[in-house]
Amino acid sequence: MEDWLRSIQELIAISSINVLAALVIFMIGKWGARVLQHLSEKLMTKSKVEPTLVKFVGHLIYVALFIFVILAALGQLGIQTTSLIAVLGAAGLAVGLALQGSLSNFAAGVLLILFRPFKKGDYIETAGTAGTVEEIQIFTTMLVTPDNKMIIVPNGKIISDNIVNISARPFRRVDFVFGVSYREDIDQVKTLIREALAEDKRIHQQPEMFVGVLALADSSVNFAVRVWVNEPDYWNVFFDTNERMKKRFDSEGISIPFPQRDIHLFAEKQSG
Repeated sequence: MEDWLRSIQELIAISSINVLAALVIFMIGKWGARVLQHLSEKLMTKSKVEPTLVKFVGHLIYVALFIFVILAALGQLGIQTTSLIAVLGAAGLAVGLALQGSLSNFAAGVLLILFRPFKKGDYIETAGTAGTVEEIQIFTTMLVTPDNKMIIVPNGKIISDNIVNISARPFRRVDFVFGVSYREDIDQVKTLIREALAEDKRIHQQPEMFVGVLALADSSVNFAVRVWVNEPDYWNVFFDTNERMKKRFDSEGISIPFPQRDIHLFAEKQSG
């Protein structure tokens, strides 16, 4: 009887020690996981990693370490964790297959944040749409169109398509085509265009503007005009220049022909 009681006491003592050790492992491990999370986030922030990725990776590190701590604590209690790991692995595989599309968007989001083909505020064209980048998230990218519509594009579609970053360069070339009548003097028109565009201080002197005959069209001589401006000035210069040239042509008496077609009528000959 005494031996049996002694065995129970020893078992209780061992169990108490194991429980206490498991609690210590859990508490210290959880604290250590949080510390490592903060350290990793701080290092990534110093390396100028995108804030979205910093938060996500930091949380991922914490979850992975926390799972390891739980398994270690369960092992200290004498619970076999091998089968538990196998079950978790199988469950993870099943979830991964079910969320294949979402995981594809997630991987694409990580690539976009790491390689930064565009950033917040850039105007881009991709996946059949265009707009200003409002926010880059792990699964989607939010674009705002010029008419203030919000477009949410899955990152998987962006990474698999061409990305045109219109804001990537500080300067943009603005192309115009102006048509004048065939009776106008070509050199005079070219000089007039250069003088009119030189008045706009937003247009760069270097690279030098280009003015040349583009085509001898059916009703007009078409001039190609190419100038360089700061990227934010592109559309304002485009609209203002079209208006300015119309007014200048009118004031100088330069004719802008409209499309026309000659129709010849033939009288039908009557027999007999």
